[in-house]
Amino acid sequence: MEAGESTNPQHLRIPDWDKRDRPRERLMAQGAKALSDAELVAILIRSGTPDLSALELAKHLLAEAKNDLNNLAALTPADLMKRKGIGEAKALSIVAALELGMRRRSGTRPERQRLSTSAQVYEEVRAVLADLPHEEFWLVLLDRGLRLIETLPVSRGGIHGTVADPKVIFRKALERGASCMVVCHNHPSGQLRPSEEDLKLTRKLIEGGRLMDILVQDHLIVTAEGYFSFADNGQMH
Repeated sequence: MEAGESTNPQHLRIPDWDKRDRPRERLMAQGAKALSDAELVAILIRSGTPDLSALELAKHLLAEAKNDLNNLAALTPADLMKRKGIGEAKALSIVAALELGMRRRSGTRPERQRLSTSAQVYEEVRAVLADLPHEEFWLVLLDRGLRLIETLPVSRGGIHGTVADPKVIFRKALERGASCMVVCHNHPSGQLRPSEEDLKLTRKLIEGGRLMDILVQDHLIVTAEGYFSFADNGQMH
């Protein structure tokens, strides 16, 4: 038990509160955004003093920082430990958590690439498909804004073909929350003209996509010399 933890049976500790009012339980049930700054700090503090619950102690800390998290983040562990009930472990937890928040806020998420043309999709898959000596089938999964979610393989075959199962394709798309997809496969022979099997598979995928509410935007045949786009050639109906 850390110095300053409440042992007074007359004091109403957080574990004695209604579960709906306890910060940890509210965090689990409602998510972090539902909690006040004081409740979040109380979770870091974990325990209070004989006179103050962890939540009350957190409110006092925030009041001393003028209820400004930036002011609280500017305090050192030594500053925090001047208050009764805040030992080294609690002070370090508060400092570490606030520093992580500052780093997250200052960090920038890389912008996901938008693939709205067949040429852009070809550039995305060319490196993995164009020079293979065997046939492979790949998926380019996109969100509603046509931003790239993931590029991943579906199947691998021989020189003359590979089997692409629509059930596997749509399962992968659903698992990753894709709203749109481009299917791609290579022709090691360099032949860009689609086969009858390519046409049949494309029609199946278009029909399945309508049922699954996933737009099958295009089907690309990839070779080292270039590509064939079903959409560009009016064959995605």
